Amino acid sequence: MKKLCLILVLSIFIVSLGFGGTIFAKMIRIGVTQIVSHPALNADEKGFEAALKDAGFIEGKNVVYDRQNAQGDMTNAQTIARKFVDEKVDLIHAIATPTAQAVVKVAKKIPVVYSSVTDPVDAGLVPTMGPSGTNVTGVSDAWPIEKQIKLYVEMLPKAKKWGTIYNAGDANSLVNIKKTKAAMKKFNRKLVEVTVSSSSELYQAAQSLVGKVDAIYITSDNTAVSGFEAIAKVCNQNKIPLFAGDVDSVSRGAIAALGFNYYDVGYAAGKKAAMILKGKKPGEIPSGYAEKLNLHLSLVNAKKQDVKIAQKFIKQAAKIYK
Repeated sequence: MKKLCLILVLSIFIVSLGFGGTIFAKMIRIGVTQIVSHPALNADEKGFEAALKDAGFIEGKNVVYDRQNAQGDMTNAQTIARKFVDEKVDLIHAIATPTAQAVVKVAKKIPVVYSSVTDPVDAGLVPTMGPSGTNVTGVSDAWPIEKQIKLYVEMLPKAKKWGTIYNAGDANSLVNIKKTKAAMKKFNRKLVEVTVSSSSELYQAAQSLVGKVDAIYITSDNTAVSGFEAIAKVCNQNKIPLFAGDVDSVSRGAIAALGFNYYDVGYAAGKKAAMILKGKKPGEIPSGYAEKLNLHLSLVNAKKQDVKIAQKFIKQAAKIYK
């Protein structure tokens, strides 16, 4: 009788292993690599994970994230990429151009979903914005630079010389600076450039523009955005109007930004990741773009930088900091 009961218990246990779906359920491992911390990229990460959660991939239940930050260092980015490959994670979320480039270089079989990359084709991540036929797909955060500068010039018509600060070692930034130059030229403005290699150089870089420019515009540069407060401090001290391209920078010192919410960028990328985890090949999923634009204004920062915002722009704003 005891032997029969033991056989019955073992049989139930074996069935539970095979069909219960809990004991041997696979925990999906997702490697997250981010070039540097700042509000826009942090929001991207949150949006990505929210999209996966909405698709049924819940952290601690069937997904575990290995979140890594390169702290603005390409050597770190390469080390993180190799780590994920060596550990054979199930999918990699690469946030921003440098980290995505590091991952794509070494991860040839693991699905890669990039986000917050300005020009994925120029960066060598995918051969086309359509289905890549590779293990890579994602979402571009290409900024509407011409639209931004057109608006800012209209807001500040007397500003003829515009300064900008960026990291020349970031491929993403070089693409944006090229577009910025073209837009400034189109609207008969001069662009004065200052380059940095780390966020610790931003305050000095901003000081070097004092007396040389009428306003400053910061494009999609991770180094400049990560230390945006240092630039804002110089602008406040010297009454230099400061404009940005990402809306999160308005709460950090910019007068205005015409841009999109990076949470939405991450969410769009997360939906692509969910498709992959459900069985679709990444090479069959086209890359995408962020689309919805909003104007954010700070009347507080405008006052600090001695700028009066016309009522017509205030009416256009989706969010106003007073």
